[in-house]
Amino acid sequence: MLSQLRPAVVIFLALTLVTGVAYPLLITGVSQVAFSRQAQGSLIERDGHVVGSELIGQAFTGSKYFWSRPSAAGYNGAASTGSNLGPTNPAQLDAVKQRIADLRAAHGDEKPVPIDLVTASASGLDPHITPAAAEYQLERVARERGMTPDAVRQAVVDATEGRTFGLLGEPSVNVLRLNLALDAAQSGE
Repeated sequence: MLSQLRPAVVIFLALTLVTGVAYPLLITGVSQVAFSRQAQGSLIERDGHVVGSELIGQAFTGSKYFWSRPSAAGYNGAASTGSNLGPTNPAQLDAVKQRIADLRAAHGDEKPVPIDLVTASASGLDPHITPAAAEYQLERVARERGMTPDAVRQAVVDATEGRTFGLLGEPSVNVLRLNLALDAAQSGE
């Protein structure tokens, strides 16, 4: 028995050092060198203060801002999660109906509401909206900021990210970057 125990303990310790210490340190070191910005959380700073991450959604409630997707996690990165409700749960439908009513009241119209403005993402932290969701909000944001719709539309175009590698996913708009760009344009930066 002892003849089998010793090799098992040695292998256990060796694998623990390789997979639990050496490999994580190697990957962390490579990521810090090759992808430093992403490894640090893709943080966005303004005036020396971190205002957010381009990878984590935030709640924007002011009418002069583009609004993010709803979040089942309350935009809390530590609680990244979707809703625990099934797709046939009446509470899901009630939540979507309420969000549609709220959006139509805020925008003063009966246009079809893009789905990403009324449904939460799986993680609850999606920082992007579709270009259609940005277009839906454009008139309200332009009116509240005292800007022309064309100026706001250009900011949306500038903040629109294409498909990854030109073919994966769909074009999307990073809400934090867009709102910061509009704030900077209004302050003359």
